Amino acid sequence: MKTLLLALNLLFLIPFYYGQVASEHGFEFRQKIGFLAAHRGTLGHLPQASAKAMEFTYFIQTRSSKKWHQAYREPKVGATLFVGSVGNNDLLGRYVSLAGFAELPMLKTKNVEWNWKMGFGFGYTTKTFNPIYNPKNNAIASKINATIVIGTKVNYNFGKNFVTLGLDLTHFSNAAFKVPNFGINLPYLSVGYGRTISKERTLNTAITSNLPLKKWLFGGLGIFSMKEMNPIGTKRYPVYSMSLFARRIFSQKAGLELSLDLFSKQSILGVEPLVPKSQLSIIQAALFAGYIVPLERFSFLFGAGAYVRDVYKPDGPVYFRIGSRYQFPNGILLNFTLKSHFAKADYLELGLGYTLNYKQR
Repeated sequence: MKTLLLALNLLFLIPFYYGQVASEHGFEFRQKIGFLAAHRGTLGHLPQASAKAMEFTYFIQTRSSKKWHQAYREPKVGATLFVGSVGNNDLLGRYVSLAGFAELPMLKTKNVEWNWKMGFGFGYTTKTFNPIYNPKNNAIASKINATIVIGTKVNYNFGKNFVTLGLDLTHFSNAAFKVPNFGINLPYLSVGYGRTISKERTLNTAITSNLPLKKWLFGGLGIFSMKEMNPIGTKRYPVYSMSLFARRIFSQKAGLELSLDLFSKQSILGVEPLVPKSQLSIIQAALFAGYIVPLERFSFLFGAGAYVRDVYKPDGPVYFRIGSRYQFPNGILLNFTLKSHFAKADYLELGLGYTLNYKQR
């Protein structure tokens, strides 16, 4: 399952690269320093030292060959390799990750860029929880983990070169696929150097968009996942869910999604096992609203939902969803999102859906 999730996540970014009419390619090296944020009291023993890391990035600078390039003022897309520590080498080990990203300009002049960055990928750690050899690592139980990066950076350009200053939050978690899984949150400050290694500038003869602007789209999405529950050593439970959604793209840069979500988390059967439960009684129903950042058929999604039916209330009344989607021309929809309850990951949502009235433009 993890291998499939990794493949899907990296494939989601292929549409950014394919068929660029005019683009620039380059690299960036970044040195980072930060700290491990103990977002729960039970993690207070983990931060022992500063977190230090290096990043190597390959990027493509888009050049207005598509409508979304123009709308986002020619963003960068690419992949970043992260290598470093997370604040406690003895218990948490060192991390390596690979994440695809989009870097969207918020301010852009001839020499200065201020960008917002969002990336998804997967990471590997050398040390995990072990009840005998590493019992104090209550943050991460699996060597393979999802990686989410949200940050901002300022570039100063001179010729083909640029220097950069950045601030980001890097998150590692297996989304409760294996417990313990409080996850790792790392605020990093970074400096770096980059260079464009090739330039291609051609006139754009046809600039197209596949976004169905100012039109409500309707469809359904089925999701499957797996998660473990505390106490450590209990079984892994499947998760089934379904979403009936309505989606509207208002412009090249913004959209809205509303959905009715139904969840069947089999792990609820293990909560207070002496309380009688049935498959019908564990079903949760919720209303969700999300903000869409559309990049043609690929999009980022951020949103929150509230349960309107939740008999046993294992996680609180509100949940959050962050991730990515890809819409195929034939209506098929791929979903890769993380569902959480504030700082606690619930599970990864791997989904397949269909948009009823989607037509490629």
